[in-house]
Amino acid sequence: MSFFICVIEQKNIIVRRKTYVKSIAIVNQKGGVGKTTTTVNLGIGLAREGKKVLLIDADPQGSLTMSLGYQEPDELDSTVTSVLMKVVNDDALSLAEGILHHEENIDLLPANIELSSLEISLTNVLSREMILKAYLDAVKENYDYVLIDCRPSLGLMTVNALVAADSVLVPVQAGYLPVKGLEQLMRTIFMVKRRLNKKLYVEGILITMVDARTNFANEIMSKVQDAYGDTFKICKTVIPSSVKASESPAAGVSILGYAPKNKVAVAYRELYQGGNGT
Repeated sequence: MSFFICVIEQKNIIVRRKTYVKSIAIVNQKGGVGKTTTTVNLGIGLAREGKKVLLIDADPQGSLTMSLGYQEPDELDSTVTSVLMKVVNDDALSLAEGILHHEENIDLLPANIELSSLEISLTNVLSREMILKAYLDAVKENYDYVLIDCRPSLGLMTVNALVAADSVLVPVQAGYLPVKGLEQLMRTIFMVKRRLNKKLYVEGILITMVDARTNFANEIMSKVQDAYGDTFKICKTVIPSSVKASESPAAGVSILGYAPKNKVAVAYRELYQGGNGT
């Protein structure tokens, strides 16, 4: 590891928790498949179960940041970009730096458009795939779960997330093209596992935006099962489509808080309470 983080805490005391910390990358190079929605609701759901949760926005579009009520992410002074640049430069870093606390009892490390320039800046940095891992190694013991919302690409920040994570959750929209794109994603995951993170495994494939009334959605779910069911876990829980789910980000809260009886909230509740078969 080429990065050393000098951590500064109030009173110079760092409280380390002895429990196991699980970090999960929410990944799919296809946009609009429910990555951010899953990150928000799985993270807040785990917090409702009494877990300490950190959500990391690793997408320069800042969708996760905006979904949690920070509608102008470009105005934030401290984000994942400024924090990771401190890691690159071996600058002193407070464990609380850049982290925002959301009303639904989770912590957020936000992102904005500056994250796009970070990947360019990292081109000649030694061990550039390990920067996010170096940061997580410093902060994750203060959490039970760390969830990373990845950008819709297989670029350097997504690779950083795969290197930093213990596992990968892959949301897939119930449609032909999103399912077809899984092949390239799985190759990337196996490449990272082989070369950079041997402990990495696929938590599961989560089918999202399902309209159970249509035969097409059921056919797509069968195709995913046939193509990947022997190799990866397919979550028994599926996330239905719902207008309410698209409204909740505008309110800056999860669907669990916005419409707790909605079918999407019920599905995510089943997911985070462990009834998903993963």
